[in-house]
Amino acid sequence: MIVLDIESSGLDTGKCGIWQIGAIDLNNPQNDFLSEGRIDDDDEILNLAKRPVLEVIGKTEEELRDKNKQSQKQLILNCLDWLKNLKEKLIVGQNIGWDLNFIQNKCIKYDIMDKFRESAGQRGMDLHTIAQTKYYQINRKYLLKEKRGSSDMNLTNILQFCGIPDYRIKMVEGNTQEVEKKGTTHNALEDCKLEGECFSRLTYGKNLFPEYSQYKIPKELSR
Repeated sequence: MIVLDIESSGLDTGKCGIWQIGAIDLNNPQNDFLSEGRIDDDDEILNLAKRPVLEVIGKTEEELRDKNKQSQKQLILNCLDWLKNLKEKLIVGQNIGWDLNFIQNKCIKYDIMDKFRESAGQRGMDLHTIAQTKYYQINRKYLLKEKRGSSDMNLTNILQFCGIPDYRIKMVEGNTQEVEKKGTTHNALEDCKLEGECFSRLTYGKNLFPEYSQYKIPKELSR
């Protein structure tokens, strides 16, 4: 089992770029991957003028386009090489389809889809679905947004459900230009650890990473 997360210059998988990839082998949590690269010249930065993405990731445009950093293509190739050496290729993450689709689109652009298919699966297990299923088993209802009726099981609420505080910066939902809560900037490996810890608590009722052992597992999840 692998947990994977990317950091990008925006949400559009066709126009924006990947600048950081993190991954952890949950069968051996000490085996992890974290690397950064520069986005392509033609990659966009979402709402650059008002800097919301840059504020969330704690980077400047100059840092995202730094020519001294490895290329985005090489960043992806390095990640695929790391994945290739793992026995299990089952990938989990929050909204993991978006991460895999983002990487896959870049592999199509760079003509390295054979490498992608060899090293990684094209499907993954979505932490959102796992959390909603568990929430329903306990509460006999899904966690929904009161006014819209759509799912409210974002990573912040998954962490809360699993008994873990979210110290990361958060933007106002539906408004990518306004900060709702100040906090630490997003980092792919940190998000992997948070998602991996939640997966372990939701699936096995167990703590995975020592740094989160101080946060008690809710009684309804513990086994």
